[in-house]
Amino acid sequence: MTSEELDIAFEDAVNRINEHTKPFPADFLLRLYAYYKKATNNYGRPSSKKPIINAFKTNALFQVKNITQDEAKLTYIELVNNYFLYRK
Repeated sequence: MTSEELDIAFEDAVNRINEHTKPFPADFLLRLYAYYKKATNNYGRPSSKKPIINAFKTNALFQVKNITQDEAKLTYIELVNNYFLYRK
């Protein structure tokens, strides 16, 4: 997959998530959050009003610290595809 194709597939996956209206499982959202932040090089601090949520987000970001931006995009795409393929 070329860099351009990866970017297009990533944006498509992001749009699929944003257009989905039903709630997602919390663990799935945390993984999406971490891979999205890594894929977009957005290293801003979590900004939830609840400290416990910020702790979970920070932990999720810590878990993806050693992967590349492209690896994060690919994993994000795979997570989204698998979710929509296997959801109940």
